[in-house]
Formats: sequence, structure tokens, C-alpha cells
Amino acid sequence: MAKRSPFRNHLEDALTRSLLFSLRHAPFRLSLARSFFRLLDTGSPRLRRAAERNLELVFPQSSHDERAGIIEGCWQSLSRVIADLARFPEINKSNVHQFIRYDGFEHFERAKQRGRGVLFATAHLGNWEFSAFAHALMAEPMSIVVRPLDNPLLDDLTTRYRTLSGNTVLGRGKDYLRPLLAALHRNEAVGILIDQNVTEDRGIFVNFFGIPACVDAGFARLAARTGAAVIPGYALWSQEESRYILVFEPEVEITGDTLADTQAIHSRLEAAIHRTPHQWLWIHRRWKTRPPGHPPIY
Repeated sequence: MAKRSPFRNHLEDALTRSLLFSLRHAPFRLSLARSFFRLLDTGSPRLRRAAERNLELVFPQSSHDERAGIIEGCWQSLSRVIADLARFPEINKSNVHQFIRYDGFEHFERAKQRGRGVLFATAHLGNWEFSAFAHALMAEPMSIVVRPLDNPLLDDLTTRYRTLSGNTVLGRGKDYLRPLLAALHRNEAVGILIDQNVTEDRGIFVNFFGIPACVDAGFARLAARTGAAVIPGYALWSQEESRYILVFEPEVEITGDTLADTQAIHSRLEAAIHRTPHQWLWIHRRWKTRPPGHPPIY
């Protein structure tokens, strides 16, 4: 990767801080956030092309207007993610329930009773940033595994926001596994995003919407090794309630068969996306890595 210039890092940091400040104090923060993503949509046509291609594959019987509506929903969902992120400094234990409630908290309670820790299998579905942030305020702090941003200034900024409610950020790298295992040993929860494409040398292929998807098999191996309970969890926006619902699904049974376990986890994710397709990150090239001999999708 080419070395980033300090000027670029500081410029990106200043623009991001300005955006977060504006979103926190603007009376129409969601509209402002949507305007930002409209600019991104216009300036990065590759993102829309990826979304259109994904939807052609996943929903081949849908009309052009139906797919366009899902893409608009994706951008709207991203707008809520960043608009709510800007408000993290003012959200606390006394007011968090105005923004979110649980559905299925009993599954988390049962998992905790086992005493081996909890692995939240989450995804870029709904508001993945707010799910962990709110859980720390409504129940207990947790650890989240994230890839450090290329810009170290932005990485520091996002880490500060993510830890405001007491959570711990574990960056994917050489040193993240030891504190992750320690957290599970203390019977704590760890959240990991599982829906991103990985290269063939890091993953295995599972069926995802009927298409081979390269998946990081480390999540299932970690669950089998530690005995931690696997709970799919997502913060989904409810238009009727005008707040999020933090859904905890029943525990996924882990057998020790890495391929079968990984498939079972992603089948749960697929079902969740089917229920709320407008809230998933369709602009990601999820099926970029192809099995040997398969033609490229994008």
C-alpha cells in the first residue's frame, strides 16, 4: 500500500470532524447525512454498480424499481449510522432507551450463564456501530474487533467514539487475539463483523444467497476452540417505533466442523438480510473472491 501523506490524513480528519460536529448540532441531521451520501454516490459510481450487481444476483426476479428502492434504503441506513454516531457523546444510560430497545435479550442471558463468553456474529446490517455502543449502556461493556483505518487520525477519532460507552476496541492485527481470548475467559462478549469478503488464502467458501462467498473461517474455529456461545445480533431500524431494535437471535449450535458451522452462521445472516434487505450494505463487493475456475462477478 502506498504511504499516505500527512496532508491527506489531516484533511480527512478535519473534514470528518466538521461533518460529525454538523450532524450532532444540525436540526435535520438525517437529511444532512443523506446529502453527504448522495455526494458519495455520485462521486463513486463503482459503489452503485456493485450494489446493482449484487441485487441482480440475489433478487433476479425483482424489477429495476425494486432494486433501486433497496439501494436507496441502503444509503438511508448508512445515513442513520453516521448521524447517530455523531450523537454518541450525548447518549448515556439515562436516555439510551429513547433510541433503542432489546428483542431476544434472554438469548444473551442464557449464553452468559454458560460462563464461556459470548461471540456476537454481527454484520453491516442496520446500525452495527450503535448496537455495540448501546449494549454497553443497557447491559454491560463488550469488546469489538475492527480493522484499523488507513488514516491513523481517523482511527483514533473513531476509537474514541466507539469507547465512549465503555467498550474496548480490538484492532485486527498481530496482538488482537490474546485480549480477545482473555475477554471470553472473563465471560464477556466480543462482537465481530462476519459479512465481508476475504481472500481465498484466508477463507473458505459457503453458500450465501445461492452464490459461493469467501468467508473468514476464523470465527467458527474460535467459537469451537473456546466454547463461547455464538449469538447473531443486529440493531435494526423500526420505522413504526422511530428507534432501533437490538435483536439477539437464538444461539447457533457449534459442532466443531468448521465448514458446517460457518455455513450455519451465514445462513442466519442471510435470513436476517432477507427480512430487512434495505438495511444491508449492498455497496460492498461481497462476492469478489471467486472459487478456482469461476469467472469474476464484478
